[in-house]
Amino acid sequence: MSGSANHINPLRSSQDRRLPRIAGPSGLVIFGVTGDLSRKKLMPAVYDLANRGLLPPGFSLVGFARREWADEDFCAVVHESVKQYARTPFREEVWRQLADGMRFVSGTFDDDDAFVNLRGTIDALDKERGTGGNFAFYLSVPPKFFPKVVQQLKRHGLSDPPADSWRRAVIEKPFGHDLASAQQLNQVVHEVFPPHEVFRIDHYLGKETVQNILALRFANTMFEPIWNRSYVDHVQITMAEDIGIGGRAGYYDGIGSARDVIQNHLLQLLALTAMEEPTSFDADALVTEKLKVLDAVKLPEDLGRHTVRGQYTAGWQGGQKVAGYLEEEGIDPASVTDTYAAMRLEIDNRRWAGVPFYLRTGKRLGRRVTEIAVVFQTAPYSPFDTTDTQELGHNALVIRVQPDEGVTVRFGSKVPGTQMEIRDVTMDFAYGESFTESSPEAYERLLLDLLLGDANLFPRHQEVERSWEILDPIEEFWAEHGRPEPYTAGTWGPKAADEMLGRDGRSWRRP
Repeated sequence: MSGSANHINPLRSSQDRRLPRIAGPSGLVIFGVTGDLSRKKLMPAVYDLANRGLLPPGFSLVGFARREWADEDFCAVVHESVKQYARTPFREEVWRQLADGMRFVSGTFDDDDAFVNLRGTIDALDKERGTGGNFAFYLSVPPKFFPKVVQQLKRHGLSDPPADSWRRAVIEKPFGHDLASAQQLNQVVHEVFPPHEVFRIDHYLGKETVQNILALRFANTMFEPIWNRSYVDHVQITMAEDIGIGGRAGYYDGIGSARDVIQNHLLQLLALTAMEEPTSFDADALVTEKLKVLDAVKLPEDLGRHTVRGQYTAGWQGGQKVAGYLEEEGIDPASVTDTYAAMRLEIDNRRWAGVPFYLRTGKRLGRRVTEIAVVFQTAPYSPFDTTDTQELGHNALVIRVQPDEGVTVRFGSKVPGTQMEIRDVTMDFAYGESFTESSPEAYERLLLDLLLGDANLFPRHQEVERSWEILDPIEEFWAEHGRPEPYTAGTWGPKAADEMLGRDGRSWRRP
């Protein structure tokens, strides 16, 4: 299978990793190249990879959009994007080499002439730049256009690689809006590209801290023996945003926070946190273990008591008055779209039976943070007086995904003095303080893996469909039961979310 020989075991010794992974002859075609994702993430990531020497000298970048641009106009746009958003310093010699391989194709997705032109452009780059027929097609477009684009690629022979070459499709989330639409999308894409050549982007899986979950668990004997129901009380997975919907009303309304975040990001984090040790770290082995976890996820019997949805109202954030969701431009005043979602899930297997996993996400919350908190049980017996441990809580291991990547361990320690007084303290590991190397952006890692054919960090269609199977019953329940509960912008969500944990004798962490 493509890419199977290129996988990198993240737990190998540094001796095995002295040589960087460098992409072979290849090119990237971006559909929707004028959008924010391309401008702020993809183009800068391509430059940063080139600047780090991880792209071949003949790497080529082709933009496809409706604009009437010449190649020079496209180069100017990429140049501006790189100057503004690239992580690494700008170097003229790197830019010139990269710019020599930039081309632009003007047209719409139903324009046959444009795809004929695209094929001619790719054929010419093979000869001029030595791309070897290896091209990835990045669909940075709304999902409704996915079928049309892949069908056009097939119709014009762009999806069929020359001998000893590859062609790949890259799809941004959302992967459908429910199980049926995800299955339909997968069927359309797989009719054109083999499943192992379809790369579904979940940018969270490219973050260093997410990848570090595997190292934390399976390279350290101090954690794995207690990573189970015998010692863990519960797990909280949070993705909180302090911003509203911005200019995304057209996409967000009708989708909501659960579909936008829980179905992909948070269920992937749950799978990585709860999975068993894989036999290896190639894509097939990782998918096998993640699917076992997702297949074992158990929905709460009472969805009314153990799921919550909310919608932010006007409030104060960062010292500024902000509008409520229903007051945002482009939002239907009668919208019932959730901007906050929380739920309790369980994993019905030997390791996790009876341990609740609480997932929550929302916009206009107290601060921007994504974290996984593994909260441990209290000691079965304590020789200390209750007055000695008034401020003592549960031990916890917190994996911070963003914005300050790292790991925090919370435990009890004696307060200096003559009395026996115990208080919670934290021990902290931060990437920025422990490593001199700066962390690459998630899209750098994902684009490089794409060009190498390394599918470790890309969800397979089975994972996508199983995630929808988990979320669909909750969405159907919500659709039949009134409106989301309002919460004030700048707070930590609706009151019902606190009550949900309160009924279990627990409370949300305040990150």
